[in-house]
Amino acid sequence: MMKNLVIPALLLSVILASCGSKEKPTNDIPKTEVIPVKLESIRAMNSNEEIHVSGQFTTDDETYLSFLSGGIIQKLYVKEGDKVHKGQLLATLDLTLVKAAVSQAKLGLEKAKRDLERAKNLQREGYATLEQMQNAQTAFDVAQEQLQSALFNLKYAEIRAVSNGYILKKMANQGQLVSSGTPVFQTNGAGSNAFKLKVGVSDRQWSQIKIGDPAEVQADVFRNKTLKAKVSRKSESIDPYSGTFTIELEILGKLPEGLASGVFGKATITLSETSENWKIPYEALLDGNADDGFVFISNDQKTVKKVPVKIENLDQNVVEISEGLEGYKYVIVSGGPYLNEHSTISSK
Repeated sequence: MMKNLVIPALLLSVILASCGSKEKPTNDIPKTEVIPVKLESIRAMNSNEEIHVSGQFTTDDETYLSFLSGGIIQKLYVKEGDKVHKGQLLATLDLTLVKAAVSQAKLGLEKAKRDLERAKNLQREGYATLEQMQNAQTAFDVAQEQLQSALFNLKYAEIRAVSNGYILKKMANQGQLVSSGTPVFQTNGAGSNAFKLKVGVSDRQWSQIKIGDPAEVQADVFRNKTLKAKVSRKSESIDPYSGTFTIELEILGKLPEGLASGVFGKATITLSETSENWKIPYEALLDGNADDGFVFISNDQKTVKKVPVKIENLDQNVVEISEGLEGYKYVIVSGGPYLNEHSTISSK
């Protein structure tokens, strides 16, 4: 009887166990979200890069004029802005002290000459030594040089124009006491049409620009005219005040009238060497900072990669890239803010 009851009980437990057991669910792997983006093909272009700069017109022969010796300014014959010609008298010193120095030097020379003659006679008669005669000769030679120096100072107790041009600045007044070498005038050679546009560039631009590179120059005084120019000089050291290198642009052809030193001008320099670069839409650029930025690129139109790029130029809605896109086929134009290195994309 007990044996008959055990078997149904076992069967019942098996049935209940089978009914109560459930198949364990498997962990579903979430599907990767596909982000729709807009792609644009990347094409390298060889072009002559343009550099936009600005600066001031000046001349090579800007000169500070001063008196050789110090004294009181007796007369100034010109003022700022006056046109002058080479050799024109610009200023004179009070000659009282200078003429007195010349007279003193003449008297000293006469005395030295008498002393030399006396020493020679005494030396011939045996009353003076050879050394005494030689000392007298030296004193005579020194007196001659002192007279020449005084006469030189008398000759240059005036300031004359060294070339045709204009008075840019007057830095002293009549009756003022000035020392030797103190600037009185600043002049230039504008009368010879030697104006150049001096501009400041960065070290990278300086390395790209070559002597002879063509340029176009504009200024308000040109009345909307554009003048042809070329790079005529590159500075070999940085300007400690501006922190830039200086480039000089020589104007080709006749200069328009009304140009003066200090006039502001703008120029576009076309580099003679071609460079490989890429132009992409502005929307494709991410995290732009000065000359650097990032873009998302793709080669298979399915996966993406974030790469750093060098920004060469910004022109309206186009960004010119100089480095970073080598070997890539597509750039992400829209949808970039939603992407990361593991994103899957589809072209819309």
